[in-house]
Amino acid sequence: MLGLRYAFFDYDLRGVGGFIGFEHFNDAFGSDGFMRAFKNTLILSSANICIQMTLTITISLLLNELKNQVFKRIVQTVVYLPHFLSWVVVGALFTLILSRQGGLVNMLIESSGGDLKYFLGDVKLWRGTYLFILSWREVGWGTVIFLAALSGVDPQLYEAAIMDGANRWKQMLYITIPHLIPVIIIVLVMNLAKIFNLFESVFVLYNPLVYKVSDVIQTYVYRSGIAEYRFGYATAVGLFRSVIAFFLVMSANKAAKYFRGESVL
Repeated sequence: MLGLRYAFFDYDLRGVGGFIGFEHFNDAFGSDGFMRAFKNTLILSSANICIQMTLTITISLLLNELKNQVFKRIVQTVVYLPHFLSWVVVGALFTLILSRQGGLVNMLIESSGGDLKYFLGDVKLWRGTYLFILSWREVGWGTVIFLAALSGVDPQLYEAAIMDGANRWKQMLYITIPHLIPVIIIVLVMNLAKIFNLFESVFVLYNPLVYKVSDVIQTYVYRSGIAEYRFGYATAVGLFRSVIAFFLVMSANKAAKYFRGESVL
């Protein structure tokens, strides 16, 4: 926390200089690079939250419907595994799979008569490719919370619903999903708290060819602070990111309190 003071001082490798107020913030708001990173962060984070929440809830509901416990555990293990791979391994793995020179995906495209794609070097393809890889790694692990919540649903509710003639779809619609709504709100608030945390996943998958659509605030801070030695400026941008994330979380918590009658935090 003490390091945050560098956002308001002229700080470089020679040490802390004089107090300059909000000069670093003014430089950031007038910088095309910062505005591009801010826009990319919002786009990628918002898309990621929507996609991951949808896929996670859907997979959790499908797993909950499986009655064969052995098959259910096998499927759970398969979808959990990618989460335990480091982003360095994931980046190297998909760089090989998506490569234009001998990559598996491009070999399939070429064999079907299509044109070779540069998935991680084309501004039109990068965002979709990144969101797919991010979902592949994290969606399975996200089901842990929802499956734990579903295991707490009283079985007598399902038995009563069956006696009333409710089929599987109506049981899910009127019993399962309503029990998941409080968990969905909590997970949404937790995800908003991490909305600007995209460093590792972006850093291992982006390159200068796609900075236009891939550069996010954390990678921008990294390049400004480490590569360009603009420590005070990078601290100011990082502080701005934290403040925006704080207000997003508090706003989501307030909305949750409005709809549920109690706050999440």
